[in-house]
Amino acid sequence: MAIKGAALLESLRLARPRISLRLPNGIAGWAESELSEEIKRGWRGASSHLDASNASLVACIREETEAYNRNNVTRTAAYMEIYRSFPELHWALLAHLVSRNGGWNMTDLQGAWLPKLLKHKDRATLFGMLESCNALIFRDAYPQLRLYGESRRAGRSRFALLPAFGVSAFMRPFWERFWIERDPTVLTVALIVNEQHVIERRVVQDPAYKDTVLASPAFKGMRALQLQQVIVPLGGVRCARSVTRQSGTARGDGLNGRAEVEDTALAGRVLESFANVDERIAFGKSLYAMLFAYPKVLGGALAFAETVGHTGSRADYWPDRFTALEGQGKRHEGETLGEYGRASAWYSPKLADAWPDRPLGSVSEGDWLTDLNVLKHFRSLRAPIVFVMTHEHAFGERKLQAAALALESLKQRAARS
Repeated sequence: MAIKGAALLESLRLARPRISLRLPNGIAGWAESELSEEIKRGWRGASSHLDASNASLVACIREETEAYNRNNVTRTAAYMEIYRSFPELHWALLAHLVSRNGGWNMTDLQGAWLPKLLKHKDRATLFGMLESCNALIFRDAYPQLRLYGESRRAGRSRFALLPAFGVSAFMRPFWERFWIERDPTVLTVALIVNEQHVIERRVVQDPAYKDTVLASPAFKGMRALQLQQVIVPLGGVRCARSVTRQSGTARGDGLNGRAEVEDTALAGRVLESFANVDERIAFGKSLYAMLFAYPKVLGGALAFAETVGHTGSRADYWPDRFTALEGQGKRHEGETLGEYGRASAWYSPKLADAWPDRPLGSVSEGDWLTDLNVLKHFRSLRAPIVFVMTHEHAFGERKLQAAALALESLKQRAARS
């Protein structure tokens, strides 16, 4: 209750002032009219009738996309570069922040605690799913963002080239509308809907994943393992925590008693069910509204994103609690849950030290757009009331620690008996 109360109070403080984010009246009806014809025409796929100029542009963007899609770190940086160039593309910043979380979840699988709880096979399986989702979304979305940049450069729409990249027919009307009206809210929701259906078709409902990854005990325990949290570190916004200091422990300075230490504050949300596409879309919309309805949250997120490079290590945002240096994350004698210092920070490796690059490979073609039921997601957009997760996130990490140490102790007792 104390954690929830603190989260509510901090959320109320950061929620003022508030900007009203609204979807235009009639947007669903407009989209239904536009997309009905697209469904009748059916999937067109990559065009083979491009003139030399367009063929060259398509080849250039494809090559750039594959280069940036090398791993989570490179694609996360690419999203931020797009947002810096075109801040009207709200989705690019949202994607950058969510992609950071993808990297943190990937490295958690090789960090201080999950290797004690999950077998390597299960961790590799979860990494494969996380990487596939991250890479599929980037392969689909990055060419769309680049075509907008090319449209700005040329002074005319270039979105007729979207099918050349295998982008769903769902997206073209929204890009053309954005080109004219520059309403980032409608476009962002459209991109959230589109990208979640991209992974729904190719990952969540793909038998190769559904019968192995999604049915695995490791996946079913994702929420308990904190793999369904998305957190947004807020640069310049601090949250105090009490730390017990015992003589000869933690920093080794010989001090006793309690000391106040500050963490970077975290905004965010918890996804209830990854397997449900409607819940993933509602979750994405909630994150977007949290980010752009509350100027303090947006300012803090940008302050962090602009000053802290993404490595995949959680030390990026909490360097007092986490370390990217292997061997520095050991528990000291006499240390209790809730004690943290640089000497006993939890090991959270950089992505480059945790997993090798894994090329995405070929992707099945076809359009996920088969009916217009998805337009229900354009009816409303609500910013969450409680969104500060600083204490909840720390509590979850301590639960992971406790579970890992308990299991380790049981194994040691069993080995001695």
